[in-house]
Amino acid sequence: MTLAELSLIGDLARPTRLTVPDLLGWRQHRVRVSFECATSGTQHHRFAGPRLYDVLSDAGPGFDPVRRKDRLRFLIAVSGADGHHALLSWAEIDPDFAHAPVLLAVSIDDTPLDHAGPQLVLPQDRCGARHISGISAIRVDGGYDCRPPTPATPGRGSAAAP
Repeated sequence: MTLAELSLIGDLARPTRLTVPDLLGWRQHRVRVSFECATSGTQHHRFAGPRLYDVLSDAGPGFDPVRRKDRLRFLIAVSGADGHHALLSWAEIDPDFAHAPVLLAVSIDDTPLDHAGPQLVLPQDRCGARHISGISAIRVDGGYDCRPPTPATPGRGSAAAP
């Protein structure tokens, strides 16, 4: 049986593909988590794995060092092999801001996730909706522009901001 892989893509200097054994190369953190699951009630599990922040920082997010607080415009989209998705902001995982201990779990209840793939674990979430099993891709994206659009010229469609 082949090992599950996850792709780190997007605004990264070093996009890559990782397996659970690859993730064992980062410092491992252990957490006990309880969360509400809509289909099976309250869940209690033990997870171990590296912090999402450490893994993504190693991939080299494309922050612009000249732009003040540039990292705050970055979003992290996590996709699971089963079609589930979750979205986080960089500020949630950054030690200078919320510093949430979000894990890329490599084991659940001492069972390795080598073939199933890592899980996104958010110990601070009361609801388990953002716990993503079998992560297939993580996209880091800083391409969001919040400037208002340029007003339309009469007789033409609206123009996008420069």
